[in-house]
Amino acid sequence: MSKKTSIGGQALIEGILMRGPYKTTMAVRLPDKQIETIDLEAKSIKEKVKILKLPILRGVVNMVESLLLGYKALMLSADKSGFTDLEEEPKKDKQNDPKKTSVLMNVVMVVGTVLGLALSLFLFMWVPSFLFDLLSSAIKTDISNLKTVFEGIIKIAVFVLYIALVSNMKDIKRVFMYHGAEHKSIFCYEAEEELTVENIRKHSRFHPRCGTSFLIVTLIVSIVVSFVLITLFPQLKSPELRLVWVATKILIVPVMLGLSYELIKICGRFDNLFTRIISAPGLWLQRLTVKEPDDDMIEIAIAALNAVIPDDDSDRCC
Repeated sequence: MSKKTSIGGQALIEGILMRGPYKTTMAVRLPDKQIETIDLEAKSIKEKVKILKLPILRGVVNMVESLLLGYKALMLSADKSGFTDLEEEPKKDKQNDPKKTSVLMNVVMVVGTVLGLALSLFLFMWVPSFLFDLLSSAIKTDISNLKTVFEGIIKIAVFVLYIALVSNMKDIKRVFMYHGAEHKSIFCYEAEEELTVENIRKHSRFHPRCGTSFLIVTLIVSIVVSFVLITLFPQLKSPELRLVWVATKILIVPVMLGLSYELIKICGRFDNLFTRIISAPGLWLQRLTVKEPDDDMIEIAIAALNAVIPDDDSDRCC
């Protein structure tokens, strides 16, 4: 019987981040084909504020901390791998001011973030609502009870379509291949086999504790929670309380994130009919976000994973 580890990872640009019980390390393939491992500071606020370790709350904290750490590692991997050349550009052109370059990049990042949020609001809030109103007008029937379910299904469809489109981009596809190397290496470690390219390659690239599974489970949980709220408080469907309903959906986002985290945590620990049903949508979606890696990518996964494996048995899941 294989063990369940608490170690998790993230695919980067030409690299992989692994987070163990004591250390967090990223391994990156440098332009000269060498592998560099970098230890990252990843202390959790849960160690200082014990209440944040409680179910639901810990899921929200982990989500925020993972996003911040993941962004930092992603930017660092882009720099180390040669994907960006921000530091060498000023050297090539002495007229370029490093400070101005840094400011410009910060402006570009801010604008990109704002546009990304605007697009997300448009796709995941306005489009589903617009399509529902269009359908309701077309069939001339009161189907308001199904609005939350309909909008949720549209959100999932938009999300899957977006993933399917970006997965065909060359650079994104390579990140998804590193994603596969991460999953395979963790499965190999859980099987208590030696971490070699040959051993890792034979393992599955689909893992129940994947971030992709977390996202799709969160969308499904949001449908269920919204439907329950509308059923318990039907007055929220009235046009007069539309803003109240929107505010309510925003306020319960942390709850949905926390619930989704607990479900994914259970799926990572147990293997039964319930967990298989919960895991099924995420494992299916991983066919888009997790690709088969090449041997060089598996070597990166080995380097990152070896760096965070503890000497004791503290890496047991849950």
